[in-house]
Amino acid sequence: MTEQQLKKYSCRISALSVFRGVLKDSVISALLAYLKSEGDVCERLSLYGDFVYEVNNRGGCFSDVLRRVVFEDENAYITSVAWKKDVSKSILSNTAAELKLFAELTDLTPDELTSALEYDGYIPMFESAHVDFESEYAKRAENISSTGYGIFASSGMFRVEGDEILPVAAADTISMGSFVGYADERQQVIDNTRALVEGRPAANVLLCGDAGTGKSSTVKAVANMFYDCGVRLIELRKDQLRMLPVVMGRISRNPLKFIIFIDDLSFNKNDDSFSMLKAALEGSASAKAENAVIYATSNRRHIVKETFSDRAGDDIHRMDTMQELLSLSDRFGLVVYFSRPNKKLYLDIVHELANRAGLDIDTKELDLKAEAYALGKGSRSARAAEQFIKNLI
Repeated sequence: MTEQQLKKYSCRISALSVFRGVLKDSVISALLAYLKSEGDVCERLSLYGDFVYEVNNRGGCFSDVLRRVVFEDENAYITSVAWKKDVSKSILSNTAAELKLFAELTDLTPDELTSALEYDGYIPMFESAHVDFESEYAKRAENISSTGYGIFASSGMFRVEGDEILPVAAADTISMGSFVGYADERQQVIDNTRALVEGRPAANVLLCGDAGTGKSSTVKAVANMFYDCGVRLIELRKDQLRMLPVVMGRISRNPLKFIIFIDDLSFNKNDDSFSMLKAALEGSASAKAENAVIYATSNRRHIVKETFSDRAGDDIHRMDTMQELLSLSDRFGLVVYFSRPNKKLYLDIVHELANRAGLDIDTKELDLKAEAYALGKGSRSARAAEQFIKNLI
């Protein structure tokens, strides 16, 4: 590849308009810096090394990195498709030209990128394979209600930091097949989520009950189960509930479906975030999105902590106030209770987990050890059964 060809690629990349956001990516910016470079060979090789370094940090395959960067870009074309707006001819033309450029970039090899340099020593290598971006991007746009766009294109679980929604770096990959017991309880959550996916009325769900029964894992598993159907999970901590209207506003026009997950939920009587959740559950315009449901877990059936002094109180209409506090859980359209397993269910869970782990142990001996372990933990639970088997392994 000649110097003139390198410069032409640098100009074409610099002129990106629809996908201009990709220029902020560290791999693309490093490639562009190298393509623009002139003069000293060592300095140019250093810039090329920066590019390969960035590619290596993202798995070593340039085409894989570029595919992800392009598909995650939130641009004028893809948002127009998502919001079912007309796309201008100029945007269509620019999009096609830039996707063609990306396809060309995936064909570039280390030898081609460095052939213009007067150097015959060590050249860092990277992998790449041709990507038909026009075809793949068209398919994603056609199925945008399940593939998503922007940050939601490649990840299934998200968290809120400050005022940003960010992908969870090491998202839980748990599946429904991982569980033993509580089939009826989980089926209720599955059916409700399927209703959300199919555009039917879906309820906000409270999963309550004893600790260690798999409430939080159920929510994550159902999100993973429906990922290919366009479901994404955004986790909010209780102290972030003030962000609920902001999050709802950002996702309300997105063609995907969202589970807003609030784990281990409970309130004190004077908790400021109580009213924020109450507004969302009651359908306040500022805290509601038609494509989202709230899934919350709690170890308490009544989410608001109450003391005997609260019942005595000096509120003139204390019964009204008390009922308002205690009825928050009733504002969830579906309440699923996960009770502590009895001895039979606990041992059934232990047996199944032992079988999956390939443990060769007498059943009576296993039961005695499992019961002793539960006694030491203070109660039987699915979590206790799982921890017991891990200790045996």
